[in-house]
Amino acid sequence: MTIGERLRELRGDKTQAVVARDLMISASALSSYETNERVPRDDVKERIANYYGTTVQDIFFSQK
Repeated sequence: MTIGERLRELRGDKTQAVVARDLMISASALSSYETNERVPRDDVKERIANYYGTTVQDIFFSQK
């Protein structure tokens, strides 16, 4: 599973706009993470992991 696929799975039924607002990033940035066009900076990785109640390791470094 790619990072983008994990992010989309974690987002579930929430819209990109809602999650991006909650994470204080742009919807286009979130979209680029979910399509594997970009990888977030470390501080954004931390916010994403905290938002979803998991770890940076599980989202960005696991080979699931």
